[in-house]
Amino acid sequence: MAEEAVRTRIDLVRTTIRERIAARSLAAGAKLPSVRALARTLRVSVSTVVEGYGRLAAEGAIVSRPGSGFYVADQIAPMALSAVGPKLDRAIDPLWISRQSLEAADDAPKPGCGWLPASWFPDASLRRALRALSRAEAGALADYGSPLGLPALRQLVGRRLGERGVEAAPDQILLTESGTQAIDLICRLLLEPGDTVLVDDPCYFNFRALLRAHRAEVVGVPFTPAGPDVEAFAAALAARRPRLYITNSAVHNPTGATLSPAVAHRVLKLADLYGIVIVEDDIFADFEHTPVPRLAGFDGLDRVIQIGSFSKTLSAAARCGFIAARPDWLDGLVDLRIATAFGGGHLNEALVCAALTDGGYRRHVETLRTRLARARRAVGQALRDLGVEPWIEPRAGMFLWCMLPEGLDAADLARAALAKGLVLAPGNAFSPSFTAGRFMRFNVAQMEDPRTLETLRSCLEAR
Repeated sequence: MAEEAVRTRIDLVRTTIRERIAARSLAAGAKLPSVRALARTLRVSVSTVVEGYGRLAAEGAIVSRPGSGFYVADQIAPMALSAVGPKLDRAIDPLWISRQSLEAADDAPKPGCGWLPASWFPDASLRRALRALSRAEAGALADYGSPLGLPALRQLVGRRLGERGVEAAPDQILLTESGTQAIDLICRLLLEPGDTVLVDDPCYFNFRALLRAHRAEVVGVPFTPAGPDVEAFAAALAARRPRLYITNSAVHNPTGATLSPAVAHRVLKLADLYGIVIVEDDIFADFEHTPVPRLAGFDGLDRVIQIGSFSKTLSAAARCGFIAARPDWLDGLVDLRIATAFGGGHLNEALVCAALTDGGYRRHVETLRTRLARARRAVGQALRDLGVEPWIEPRAGMFLWCMLPEGLDAADLARAALAKGLVLAPGNAFSPSFTAGRFMRFNVAQMEDPRTLETLRSCLEAR
C-alpha cells in the first residue's frame, strides 16, 4: 500500500504539470515551479516532486537545465480541447451535444439540439432570395466582400437594433460569419490566456467550449429567473477580477429566462465599478413578442458589446452574424476579421439581406412565435406527465429547462437515449460548476415526432 501511495503522489505531480502544459498556462520554454514550491502547493514531499519531474523529463515533456531548474520542452503536442481540463464523461462535455446533434441523421429526433427543424424555417423567402441573388452582377458572385460587411445589411441590422432600444450606426456594426465567430473575434481582441471570464451558471455550452479554446478561466455565476444572482456576481467580480462577462439577456439559453430591468441596472453598475466588458448575445431576439430592455440599450454600447445572428429564425445554413460595438473596438475587430477570414461573406450577407427584407419574413416570425408558444405549453405538460418539471414558464423561445425526477442523472439518461437514437442535452453540459446533474434542456420545436416522448418515457421508466 505504501508503494501504491507513493506512485499516486508521483502521478499527481505528473498530471498537474501535463494539464498546465495542455492548457498553455505553461507554454513551450516556460520555467516550471521550483521543486520546493510545487511540493508546498501539492502538499507532497520534495523527493516526490523530484521523481515526478524526472519521469516527465524522461518522457520528453520537460527538460532539466542544471543550476537553473526545469523547463517545458520546446516541442509540445498541439492543443486539444479535451486536454485543457480534467477528463470528463463525454455526456457532460460542452462539445458532446453539438457533435451528436450535427452528426445525427436528418430524421433522427434531436430535442437536445439548439435549432429549429428545417420545416420551421421560411423556405419561400429563402428561395426568392436565392433566385434574386442568382441574377446579381458577376462581381457580387465572385469578389471578396468588404471586411465590415454588406452596407445594406449593416443598415438593416442598425434599424432592427433600434427597435429594441440599442442605438448603433452602420459604422458600429461588423458582420461576421456567425454568432460564434463574433464571440471568437471579441475574445481574440480582449482576452489573454489565463484571463478570467464570467458566464451564467447554467449558460450556453458553446460559451464554455470557445473560452476553453482561448485558454480563459471560466467562472460561473448562479442564474435566477430574473438574471444573474447579483450578490454572487459582485462577489465574483471582487474575488476574480474578470475581463469579460458573457450572457444572454432577452431569451436566456438554456433556461428561457428574461433579464429584469432592476437586475440589468445593478449588473451594469457593477461592471462599471470593476471595469469589465459585457458581451450580450442576443441571438434569440426575433423570438420575442414584446422586446425587453437590453444591457446594450441601457449602456449605449459603451461597456457592452452586442452580438447576434440569423441562424435561429432564418437559416442555419446561411452563416451570418454581427457585432455592434463602440468604434475604437470595432477597428480592432475589423483587423482581426481580415487576419483570420480576409473579406466578408458577401454571398451569405446578400442572401440574408434579401430574405430579411422580403415581406414574408415578418409574417414568418409572427407565426413562429405563436407556434413556439403552443409547443412550449404542450411539451411542458407532456414532460410534467412524465415527472419532468420545467424550471420556469419562459415568455419566448424554444427551450424548456427542466428538472428530472429525484434520483435520476441527466448524463445517464442522455447516454441511454442516445443508444436509442435520441439526442438529449444533459444539464451539466451547461453548468461550469457541474451542479445541474438533474437538469435537462429540451427544444420544444424538435419534439413533434411522437418517437421523442415515447423514447424518453421508456428511458425514464428504465432508470
